[in-house]
Amino acid sequence: MAKSLPLYEKTNIKRPTQRVLDITIFILLVSLNAYRVLLIYNHGFSYLQIIAFLCEFWFSFIWFLTIIIKWNPVHYETYPQRLLEREMEYPAVDIFITTADPVLEPPIITVNTVLSLMALDYPANKLGCYVSDDGCSALTLYALKEALKFGKIWVPFCKKYEIQVRAPFRYFSNDSMPPHLPSSTQFLNDWYTVKVEYEKLEGKIKEAEESRSFGIEEEDGIDLAAFSNLHTKNNHPTIVKILWENKEVLDELPHLIYVSREKSFKHHHHYKAGAMNVLTRVSGVLTNAPYILNVDCDMFANNPQVVLHAMCVFLNSKDDLEDIGYVQTPQCFYDGLKDDPFGNQLVVVFQYYSRGVMGLQGPLYNGTGCFHRRNVLYGQFPHHTTHFMDGKASEQELMKLFGYSKCFAKSASYAFEETTHGYHPNGLFNDNLEAAKQVAGCGYEINTTWGSKIGWIYGSTTEDILTGLVIQTRGWRSIYIALNPPAFLGCAASQLVASLTQQKRWVSGLLEILFSKHFPVFGTLFGKLQWKQCAAYLWLLTWGLRSIPELSYALLPPYCLITNSSFFPNMEERSISIPIFLFIIYNFQQLLLYKETGQSIRAWWNNQRMGRVNTMCAWLFGLGNVVLKFLGVREVVFEVTKKETYCEADLVGHFMFDESAMFVPATTLLLLQLIALLMSFIRQAGRMRNTVLEVICSVWLVLCFWPFLKGIFVFGKGRYGLPFSTIYKSAALALLFVLLCQRTTVN
Repeated sequence: MAKSLPLYEKTNIKRPTQRVLDITIFILLVSLNAYRVLLIYNHGFSYLQIIAFLCEFWFSFIWFLTIIIKWNPVHYETYPQRLLEREMEYPAVDIFITTADPVLEPPIITVNTVLSLMALDYPANKLGCYVSDDGCSALTLYALKEALKFGKIWVPFCKKYEIQVRAPFRYFSNDSMPPHLPSSTQFLNDWYTVKVEYEKLEGKIKEAEESRSFGIEEEDGIDLAAFSNLHTKNNHPTIVKILWENKEVLDELPHLIYVSREKSFKHHHHYKAGAMNVLTRVSGVLTNAPYILNVDCDMFANNPQVVLHAMCVFLNSKDDLEDIGYVQTPQCFYDGLKDDPFGNQLVVVFQYYSRGVMGLQGPLYNGTGCFHRRNVLYGQFPHHTTHFMDGKASEQELMKLFGYSKCFAKSASYAFEETTHGYHPNGLFNDNLEAAKQVAGCGYEINTTWGSKIGWIYGSTTEDILTGLVIQTRGWRSIYIALNPPAFLGCAASQLVASLTQQKRWVSGLLEILFSKHFPVFGTLFGKLQWKQCAAYLWLLTWGLRSIPELSYALLPPYCLITNSSFFPNMEERSISIPIFLFIIYNFQQLLLYKETGQSIRAWWNNQRMGRVNTMCAWLFGLGNVVLKFLGVREVVFEVTKKETYCEADLVGHFMFDESAMFVPATTLLLLQLIALLMSFIRQAGRMRNTVLEVICSVWLVLCFWPFLKGIFVFGKGRYGLPFSTIYKSAALALLFVLLCQRTTVN
């Protein structure tokens, strides 16, 4: 009976109220565009009206894409218990954890992620944990070695007592007593022992961070000789350490392998995408599991059955095996700052936009918490055809495509055979260690298709979106599983600068994809990307471009108030109801979205405010980075954001500024609104019927940038105040704009 029951089910979600509001907003946007066209037709050409029309046309286009995305929401329910009832051999899974800097990404965070993954409810002999250390840090290796010792008591403890939270720092974070109290005295003794051992682990890692003394002995089977000749973290040989090998024992720990790929100043390393491809090859010659799970170092496994849930999708039927390329889980965060002050918890995005894309060709690849099929990453098309030939490839052909390693070519041929265990005969770990170091070399990819047709695709700092786009262009579908409790949890950026830096990096990478050969429209015209899925990618990839029309539109109210003109209908025109109703209904709909997802009105306002801040600061500079890249001035750099060891909500959440130029546009825009409002009130107090909507827009923008206004008044008082350099640059730009407006009026 269990074999006949489906392992997952799809349910359509109906949202009639949201549909009515979506259509109403779109009709109002079209009406506003029609008003502009008629105005230009009846009164002749006007730069002011042309700019307003182009901006509003862009907003209408983006809203049309939004409707396409949101109108197909679905939910997938998985049944791991049904999978457990089937008599079958579970497939092996290789787990990739990536870290790049032991300072920005403290080793204790990586250690907790690794421990949570090693304790998953899945046969230990079917799991292999690979940690990529792009910072080539002896501290990270030491932390993993110490974590392995602790894992030998932590993993059995979790499985014996069916602990749900398997990241020890979260499990022991509440208080000094166990989170639940079984009657067993043995549990209390074990709990106390494990807690003491974890505190020792934390102490050792903290002491090593401070003293830079790691104490790794030769008898541990690990030495630091590989680090002794280390020149810099960007110029060093390959380091591959097998910290633990599972000897095909179900109740042992999974494999644990440390990898720091070779780097040289002569070769481009392709940031995270390059690290992921190295892990793919190293795991290919060691364990070669048919499935790959990749997680960021700060996203610990929060649901111990997450692998079983993912396998429910892949193993449901033969059709699913031939059509589904990857399974994505949402990014969720623990200890999120109250009311989401920086708008980076993305609750509404995942609940409405991601679920909407689920009803199309499937969710976009988000870079973490994603289960891949190895043969899909190797370039295979749906229904078992590859990008280079129909049928099987010879070993020589595979070597031309995947590199000169015979060992890896042999493992690739196994990967295309859809086995459950991969290529992992006993004892091959040490035999293939040299092959693993070979395929991790920085020159291995030369004259191969790595990064262009196979593996993680190069050409963007958002390698996740680009790789998912290439996979779906080949015709693969993807599935989004939102579990309860969430599959993975991380800590969102808890400071403004980190949040904006992350947004800037995303936008730069998205624009690199938009202006490349991977432009989604090409995928629809010449590939197998569905047109609605193409619309979803366009909605995302155009984030950076939105900074131009939004900035232009935000400059229109102060321009009109300074020059005593208007671009909105005045109080005597009936058409004034169009922008008024548009403003009211749009904000009502957004507020409804936040209330339906259990968030507060303050969270809604914070996200609206951060939408303007992100656009005027991070997105604008992300666009600038890509323009400079195409002009040949400089390359876009992958900026690693600082990961917080703990999300200290009572200490963070306030706007804190630094000397970054990203704050200049928003401060300039704020000063312009204030100057324009002041000039307008002085000039026509009591006689503002023609510019009432312009005044409302300026006041709204002042409210959006209120933290910047507070930063101006407390400048020089620590990080809560705007730096004087930002203020005088912004003031100079604002005065220049006022002078240009007055000159335009005179002319």
